[in-house]
Amino acid sequence: MNPLPPLGPQKDKFTPELRILVASLLSMGVILLWAKYFGPKPPAQPSQQEKPAVSGPATAGTPASSGTSGGTATPSASPKAALSAAMAPVVPPTGEEQERTIVVENALYRVEFSNRGAVVKSWQLKNYKDDAKPRRTLDLVHPESSAKTGGWPFSLVFDDPQWEKAANTGLYKASSDNSSLEAPADLTFTWSDGHLEVTKKFHFDHSYVVTVETITNYNGSHVLSGLSWRGGFGDVTVTDPAPSATINTFYSENGKLSTFLEKKLDSPDKWGNVWQGGKTFTGVADRYFTATFLPPNDSLSTTLQTRYWKVWDTITVDGKEKSEAIPEVATTTTTQPMALRVYVGPKDYDDLKAMHPPLNSLVQFGWLEVIADPLFHGLKWLYKYIPNWGWAIVVLTIVINMVLFPLRISSYKTTIKMQRVAPEIKQIQEKYKKYKMNDPRKAEMNKEVMAIYSREGVNPVGGCIPMLLQMPIWFGLNTALRYAIELRHASWLWINDLASKDPLYILPVTVGVSMYLVSKMTPMTSTDPQQAQMMKWMPISMSVMFVIFPFSSGLALYILTSSLIGILQQWYLNRTHPLPAPAKPTRAKK
Repeated sequence: MNPLPPLGPQKDKFTPELRILVASLLSMGVILLWAKYFGPKPPAQPSQQEKPAVSGPATAGTPASSGTSGGTATPSASPKAALSAAMAPVVPPTGEEQERTIVVENALYRVEFSNRGAVVKSWQLKNYKDDAKPRRTLDLVHPESSAKTGGWPFSLVFDDPQWEKAANTGLYKASSDNSSLEAPADLTFTWSDGHLEVTKKFHFDHSYVVTVETITNYNGSHVLSGLSWRGGFGDVTVTDPAPSATINTFYSENGKLSTFLEKKLDSPDKWGNVWQGGKTFTGVADRYFTATFLPPNDSLSTTLQTRYWKVWDTITVDGKEKSEAIPEVATTTTTQPMALRVYVGPKDYDDLKAMHPPLNSLVQFGWLEVIADPLFHGLKWLYKYIPNWGWAIVVLTIVINMVLFPLRISSYKTTIKMQRVAPEIKQIQEKYKKYKMNDPRKAEMNKEVMAIYSREGVNPVGGCIPMLLQMPIWFGLNTALRYAIELRHASWLWINDLASKDPLYILPVTVGVSMYLVSKMTPMTSTDPQQAQMMKWMPISMSVMFVIFPFSSGLALYILTSSLIGILQQWYLNRTHPLPAPAKPTRAKK
C-alpha cells in the first residue's frame, strides 16, 4: 500500500550542518565499539594458578545446571571470549593429513586405533571366541553400532557438543610412524585446532590393564572431559539371551556395586554438565567381559566421576528392523592431566579379586553366592586334576552325593516307618474325609495322625531332607556355571558350551528318564493319590523346564549324574533294608 501524501508543506528540522555533526558522532561511536568488542587483541595468558577450569561455552537450549549431591558443575566461558578466540588461534594447530590405523598387540589382545579421534576401532581378545558359526576371535567393539551412533570406545565426552565433535573427529598426530606395535609400548595422540588441544597417552603391558592419560585445554585453560566406552560392548553374536539383556553400566561406591541395565538408563541429555562423583570404579560389562575404569596405581584413593546413558540403534532381526538400546558410560577425575587405568578383558573371579581395588563383585552369583562361590571354587580345584569341566562336574556330583548319603539312609528309614503305618493313617483319613478343610474335626484327624507318628518315632518331613538340601545346590550351581567365564564354551562330549542349553536336548530327556526310575525305586511315603500322581509328573516337568528355560547344560549334567547315583544308592538300600510287611490297621472305635 502506498503511503498517504503529506497534508501540507513541512519545515525540515535538520540542517545540513546538524546532519554532518550527527553522522560524524555515529561514525566515531561505531569505530570505538568495533575496536573495543571486535578488534584483534593479544590473548591474555593467566598464570597456571589462576587458569579457570571451563567445560565449554553456554549453548542455546542447554543452560548450565547446578551440581547435585556428588556431582560437579563447571563454569562456562563468556561469548565475548569465545568470539575473540575464534578470530585468532592461540596455539599452533596440530594433526595429520590422512587417516590411518595403528595396531597394538600382546599375548592377550589386539587393539586397533584410528588417528581420527584417537579412538578404538577393534579390541580383540585372543583367548576367546564369539558365538558366530564358525566361531571367530571375540571383538568387544561393535563397529556397526559405533558407526551408526557416532560413538567409539575411548572417545571423549565434553559438556559442549561442538568441542566433543571436533575432538572425536579430528585427525590426530601419532607418536609412532609404525602401523603396529608390540607391548610393552607407549602410544601418544595429539591434536589441536588452534584453540582446543587434546593429548591422549596410552601405555600397554602384558596384562589386560591399559594406562590412559588425557589432557584437554581450551585457549590454554583446562577443560573438563571424560573418557568413555561408546557404541556397544561385548559379544554381539550371543543369542541366549540377546546382548541387550546382559549389557549394563555400573559403578562402585562405598563398597557397594550398582548396576544399570538399559531399561534404567536415560538419554545423554539428562546430565547437562553434572558428573556423579565419589566412585571407586566404573564401567560397562556383559555376562562374561568388562571394560572397567579405575584410578591409577599410584593414587588409589582418587575418586572417579561418571555419567551413564543409552542411545538407540536400528538392527535387523529375521528380516525386520527393530530398535536396540546401547548402554554407554564415561568417567573423569578432577585432576589434570586425567589419569586412569582401564581393565578390558574377561570377568575371571580370581583375577578380578586380585585387582586394586578388587573387582570380583562384577561376577554376580546372586543371592545364593554363599553356595555358588564354594561350589565354583571346588569345581576349579577339581579342574586342576581333571582338565575337562564336564568330567569335573561329574566328580563334584559324586562327592556331594556321597556326603549326603547318610541323610539318604536316614530318609529311607523314615520312609520305611511311614510305609508301615500307611494303612493305619489311610483309615483315619477315610474316617474324616467327609468333613471340609475348615471343619474343626479336621484338627482331630491331624492329632490322631501325629499321635501315630510320635508312637513310631517318625519325622514326617524327614524323607524330604535330601531333596530340600539339593534344591539350593541346584540353583547355586546353575548361577556359578552361567556366570563363570571358565565354563563359557567349555565342551564335554557332544556339548559345546556347558554354560548354555544342550542344543540336542539329550540331557533334558535323560534327566527325566533317570528321575522317573529313581521315583519308581523309592517307596512312597504318602497314601494320597494326588501326591503320587504329582511325583510321577515331576520328571516330565523337569525335562520340559530344561528345554524352555535357559538352564545351563552343566546343571543338567549334575542332575543326571545325581539321579544315576541315586539309582545305585536306592538299589543298595532296597537290598539291604527290605520293606517290612504293612501293619494291620486297628479297628476304629464307634
